[in-house]
This record gives sequence, C-alpha cells and structure tokens, in this order.
Amino acid sequence: MTANSNHAGVVPTGKTSVPARKTRRVLAIDDSPEIRMIIGETLDLFGFEAIVAEDGDRGIQLSREQIPDLIICDINMPGLDGYGTLKAMREHPATATIPFVFLSGSTDRVAVRKGMELGADDYLTKPFTPQELMASVKARLEKQDEIQRLSNQKLDELRGSLSLALPHELRTPLNGIMGLAHLMMEDYEQMPPEEVLESARFIHESALRLHRLIENFLVYSQIELMGHESKTLIAPGTAPVAIQEILPEICNRVSRVHKREGDLQLRTGEVGLMVPAENLAKITEEIVDNAFKFSQPGHPVEVTAGPVNGQFQMTVRDQGRGLRQEQVTRIGPHMQFDRQTYEQQGAGLGLFIAKRITELLGGEVRIDSKVGEGTTVTITFPTPGI
Repeated sequence: MTANSNHAGVVPTGKTSVPARKTRRVLAIDDSPEIRMIIGETLDLFGFEAIVAEDGDRGIQLSREQIPDLIICDINMPGLDGYGTLKAMREHPATATIPFVFLSGSTDRVAVRKGMELGADDYLTKPFTPQELMASVKARLEKQDEIQRLSNQKLDELRGSLSLALPHELRTPLNGIMGLAHLMMEDYEQMPPEEVLESARFIHESALRLHRLIENFLVYSQIELMGHESKTLIAPGTAPVAIQEILPEICNRVSRVHKREGDLQLRTGEVGLMVPAENLAKITEEIVDNAFKFSQPGHPVEVTAGPVNGQFQMTVRDQGRGLRQEQVTRIGPHMQFDRQTYEQQGAGLGLFIAKRITELLGGEVRIDSKVGEGTTVTITFPTPGI
C-alpha cells in the first residue's frame, strides 16, 4: 500500500471491498509522504481507519469533516505548524476534545512542554517503530474511553437524579395548590372560616416551595455564568455585614419551616464580614436547610459562627444519616443520593449553590460526613471585615 502525497484522505488499502465495520478513525498530519505511508499502513494493519493530510490546514479541514477518534500531528511543517494546528483544533467545538499526539524528530524538553501546555495528550519522537506507534495510539484511545465512560456514568446519575427529583418537586406543591384552590372555589359557601384559613396556609406553603425551587434554578444559572466569566460577587463599595444581625433571623426562619425550633442550637460572635448580605443569607439558608432536611426531629442542628484564627468561620453540624466519602466528592448540581431509599424534598441544588457562592466570594467549603453520625459543613472566609 502506498500513500498519495498529493491528496489527503483515507489511505487506500489495495483490498477488495468488504461490508462496513465500526473501526476507530485516526488522522495523521505530516508533510512527509513516507511518514504518512508508514502511519497509514501500520494503522490499517492493526484494524484502524487511517486518514492522512499533508499539512495543518488540510488536517483541520479533514478533522472537522470526518471527526477522527485520534489525531497524530507533526510539529515542524511548512505553513501552519503542529502548534498552530493543535490550537485551531482545541478552539473548535467539534475537535476540542479529540486526543492529540505530537510527532517530531525533536527531543527538546522545551518543545515537549510547549506541546503539553497547548493541550497535547502525548508526544512521539521520530524515528518510531510500529509497536511504539500503536502503543501510543492504544494508550490514548483507552484513556479517552475511560473518560467517556466516567462522563456517561455521571450523565446517567444526573438523569436519574433529575427524573426522580424534578417531577416530584414540581408536581407535589402544584397539585396541592390546584386541588385546594379548586376545592375552595367549589365549596366556598359551605367551608368554615378555619378550614379556609388552613387551606390558604397550605397553598401559601406550597407556593413558597415552588418559588424557592425556581429561585434556586435562577441562582444556579447566574453563579455558573459568573464562574465561567471569572467574575466576583463582591462589588466595589460593599459594606461590612454584621453576622450577628443576619444569621439568627435566617436560622430561626429555617427551623420554623421545618417545625423544629427546639432543635436549633445557635452561637454567633460579633464579626463584620465583607460579603454582600444577600449572598451570606443564601449560603446560610441552604446549608442550615440541608442540615434540618437530612436529620430527624429531636436531634440538634448546631450553628456556630465567628472569628477563628483571624478568619471568619461558620460551622453547621447535624446528626443526620450522613454521606459516604465518595458521595461527598461527587456533590454537584441536581445530585441527590439514595433518593430511591429516602423521601426528601429539593432538587439537589442547595448545598452546591452555597459552595459555589462561597467560592466566588473567595471563601472555602469543607464537608465532613460519616454515615450514621451526621454531617458538618464549615464555611471559611480568609479575612473578616472590620
């Protein structure tokens, strides 16, 4: 088999046509016809589909047309070199995540480091044996397969969490609102005032539950956008917030929602914190709500806030069911653990929102949890205001 140096495309094999089969596709970009031929024949021998290009521009075009599983690219080429080719690949959505292996006769560590900094996945030096080529190809593809497997697993978990949480969270309060409103409209003449009041209270509580769900989705969208744009939540001229004035009102309100006022144990020092009051309120509300939600009545929820070693620290501790360590590391948007086993409210956004807001304010979140013993969430800001 020979490679045509004047045309870039699928390397001809010289074999009779066979039914189409699913094979891994590899794009080789090199200005040397001999190198393209060697790579093409080796890939074909090991059951891969080879595509070849004689320069970076043609390689970019082919990569977007045929979306290979792997790209092997020479560094030193006339016109657009390997670095420029890689940069263009990484900037285009269709090719941004394709594994990329640099090919060069240079063993200079500076060249290797530059390639890796641009996002190359591996580096193969010339001359190379077929075994070395295939070892690099297979290693990169196996790593990509593992990344895809983990991505699919997380996507499946997210789908499961959404399919369990969202329909319940939307339908339950909405059904209550519609049902009671219909009942009140149908029987308003016969309903005693106390029953009307009780129905109105339930409608109001259900509406608040829906309102909070919608609010959390909006907050989540906003903070994710700000995170991608590297923006901070602290605006110029932000005044210090007296935590001893804000935290008690929020914590008491959350405990009343859960009808567990007696379980709240609150201790606050006097600190002026340089964060927006509404952000501190949201962080506190979500973490304290989480502590009540995942612990049983009669068990305390401890909230401690104040200066610790020159920093502001707020700790929320519950005696709930706790999380396994691997669950703690996987906390993210819409992730709810063991929902099939435990009935719980929420869309899995609260703790994640609190964590992201804290990080955007320059703080840190630490979560310590043990199954059967409870969870402790610690919020730390490096420098309290004066």
